[in-house]
Amino acid sequence: MKRFFLQEKAQISIEMIIVLAAVVALVLLFVSQLRQTSEQGTKAIDDKTKKIFDEIGKI
Repeated sequence: MKRFFLQEKAQISIEMIIVLAAVVALVLLFVSQLRQTSEQGTKAIDDKTKKIFDEIGKI
């Protein structure tokens, strides 16, 4: 009986490791997408700022 309990406990631990690995993978994917989006936003702001200063310089 004790041996069965230990085997089942080990099975739960392996399942938890698999779930944790999946969660970590999703978080890494989310962070990667967020970083890419922020880089695109930064580029857009830089471009817009440059255009504004160019227009100011023409005045």
